[in-house]
Amino acid sequence: METETATRWLSDEEQCAWRTHVEVNRMLTYQLEKDLQPFGLTMNDYDILVHLSETDDHRMRMSDLATATLQSKSRLSHQITRMENAGLVRRENCESDRRGLYTVLTENGMETMKKVAPHHVASVRRHFVDLISAGELDALHKALTPIADHLRAQRGKP
Repeated sequence: METETATRWLSDEEQCAWRTHVEVNRMLTYQLEKDLQPFGLTMNDYDILVHLSETDDHRMRMSDLATATLQSKSRLSHQITRMENAGLVRRENCESDRRGLYTVLTENGMETMKKVAPHHVASVRRHFVDLISAGELDALHKALTPIADHLRAQRGKP
């Protein structure tokens, strides 16, 4: 026999907070993406470049990069092809696993990161960080951390 559970509808305050979060998330992502356009990059491109630039050898296995950037392997493969064509990354075979591939940040990719990062950080400051106080930023971080932890656990990733 199927049991029915009552829907816990959002209160007016909960709905307002939720809708504001969704709207801000969409508008902020749109604006940051728009601010990357003059450099010929998307937010996905920038995210990949950041992940690669932060590793010691500027390389990641494709499967790990897909996980880190929340992309399917197929979508990431198309993304990496576009970035290869732009000279930002290259693929290398994995010697220990013939099926595995690495994405490697090229010299051009690193130079692009060095050029774009200051503009991106300025955009993040202009459209997010500088609009709220240090206390509000800390409170936001504290409020979002359990949500991030929960969603990471849902993905099975630390």
